[in-house]
Amino acid sequence: MTTETPLWFKSTYSEHGGQCIEIATNLAASDGVVPVRDSKNPAGPVLGFPVSSFALFVEGLKGGEVR
Repeated sequence: MTTETPLWFKSTYSEHGGQCIEIATNLAASDGVVPVRDSKNPAGPVLGFPVSSFALFVEGLKGGEVR
């Protein structure tokens, strides 16, 4: 696992309603993981999803399969 610091960002489609997640894609190539956290609690827990699983999730969102 790398010691690289996650570079967090939110979607540009995210509204300021407080129900957002942040992801750090900069670790995908080096660690094979996409970290995800709650934007309201940046010091809270981080979930790490395998790149392949996260990619399928994003495809589902784009295809309207996930809401």
